[in-house]
Amino acid sequence: MKIKVDRNKCSGIGLCEAMSPDYFEVDDGGVLQFVQGDDVADDVMDEIDAAVQACPTGALSREL
Repeated sequence: MKIKVDRNKCSGIGLCEAMSPDYFEVDDGGVLQFVQGDDVADDVMDEIDAAVQACPTGALSREL
């Protein structure tokens, strides 16, 4: 599965980073980075789904 971010919607709040710091990081400029790339292993899907749902701007999504 891949994670996608709509950079036009992302405000850099960092809830995704708080929920899944192994996969998300907001840099000093407020830009979201994927720590391990945008490919996600099946065994962390629940964690990633929670981070996607927590995004207040709806900037995160996933695709199979």
